Amino acid sequence: MAAVTRADAGATATQATAPVGGAGLGGAARQGFANLVGVGLAAVAGFGLNVVITRGWSVHDAGVFFAATSAFMIAASAARLGTDVGTVYFVSRQRALDQRERIRGTILAGLVPVLAVGALLGLAGWLAAPALAEATMPEAGPGGVTALRVLLAFVPLAALNDYALAACRGFGQMRPLLTVERLGRTLVQFVAVAVAAWLGLSATTALPLAWAVPYLLAAAVAVAWLARLVRRAGRHVARPVPAGELLGPFWRFTGPRAVSGVAAIVVQRLDIVLLSALRGPADAAIYTAATRFLALGQLASVALSSSVQHRLAAAFARNDRAEAQQLYQAATGWLVLLSWPAYLVFAAFAEPMMALFGSGYSTGRRVVLLLALTMLLATGCGMVDMVLNMAGRTAWTFYNAMTGTVLNVVANIALIPGYGIVGAALAWTTSILVTNLVPLTQLWWSMRLHPFGRGTRAAMALAVACFGLPLGAAGLLDAPVPVLTLLAVAGTAAYLAGAWRWRATLHLDALRALRRGRNRAGATPTAQP
Repeated sequence: MAAVTRADAGATATQATAPVGGAGLGGAARQGFANLVGVGLAAVAGFGLNVVITRGWSVHDAGVFFAATSAFMIAASAARLGTDVGTVYFVSRQRALDQRERIRGTILAGLVPVLAVGALLGLAGWLAAPALAEATMPEAGPGGVTALRVLLAFVPLAALNDYALAACRGFGQMRPLLTVERLGRTLVQFVAVAVAAWLGLSATTALPLAWAVPYLLAAAVAVAWLARLVRRAGRHVARPVPAGELLGPFWRFTGPRAVSGVAAIVVQRLDIVLLSALRGPADAAIYTAATRFLALGQLASVALSSSVQHRLAAAFARNDRAEAQQLYQAATGWLVLLSWPAYLVFAAFAEPMMALFGSGYSTGRRVVLLLALTMLLATGCGMVDMVLNMAGRTAWTFYNAMTGTVLNVVANIALIPGYGIVGAALAWTTSILVTNLVPLTQLWWSMRLHPFGRGTRAAMALAVACFGLPLGAAGLLDAPVPVLTLLAVAGTAAYLAGAWRWRATLHLDALRALRRGRNRAGATPTAQP
């Protein structure tokens, strides 16, 4: 893999060649492991946050809050304008190709529109809150309007926080994402909401404030961190390229992703809003609680994509398909290895897990089962959308996302009135299948890239043998929870032994890069892993 001098450290960039699978794969493993720890803590805190909300307030109040936060997440995603992909893509390429004079202008080309659109959406949301509340949560009354206004006022800060952290990833820096977002904001959010629940404060004012204020703190730290990286990258640059000259290339690439990014969050959140509007806040609360288990299962994908994204962008910038293929297949193998056991366990333990949220949430077990099995296929395709983006095919991801979104919205409107939360889960399943299988076909057709290397196949076989078959058979026989627990523990032991046995096939030897000295062995002293 080509090693590149850290441009953000102010050094002069040089190119050096190392064997494919050396520093790059090891660096991805090291950062992926660090991300996994951070995302794991964040996922546990986020899951605990939902448990606190469902147990601290009534099902009705929780449903109103979840519907309002879904509107917030859709607005924040729209305000990002796809720059979470664009900045990583361009900054990574500019560092790989020693174009440091373009970095500051690229950051500004994305930052100013994000701030402007975020402010406009926040203002529009404040003014439109009464109409939005009437349309999406008619049973909420004035409290729904208050919750929406409190949350939507923080949209610009959420978009700014996400933009700054994405730009830091373009510099190859994962620590800001881990410390500011994964640990800092999530843990502060959990503590603030827990205090509000303990004090018995309002679900329409205090709860939204406790949930949203941490975005202010996170944005301040993230922007300061990004400013430091930009200053370092600009050292010894005689004439920085003005942002105006970079607007065209930046937004031609990022523009399609702006719409597809909104489409993705719509698929994830619109069903909650529609459930609130068509079936009431209680169904929205149950469905939100059931789908939170997916967030725990997705932590591996989030961690690995963050560590691999800028490396793929650099590989495609050098037109190194072999390196891109290896990164894609190795990351998919790790993703399957980490996520398939989780989804299979969630499917087997759906009923007792829903009991964690309190009484009235048990009907969500069918949603957990359906979506957990669907996510097996999705993770088996790997981070296919991200690979397409880093290859420069953002127009393709746009059309894929729009197709999945249209199918999702139509299916939700058709199925929710008659089938409630199960209908929403079926609609999401449809969009998951489309937005994974279609880009998988596109990658193979256009670049002959696929995720099914030896490591991926080995990880799939291990997960099915150790968890899928025994837990599936026990579920069909209606085995009690203690039996399921025993099978899960035995499966975990067998799984770990199998992973160790086939560690070379699974590329787990790359985890030796956790020892920084060995990670840099064989590379130039100034190499960026």
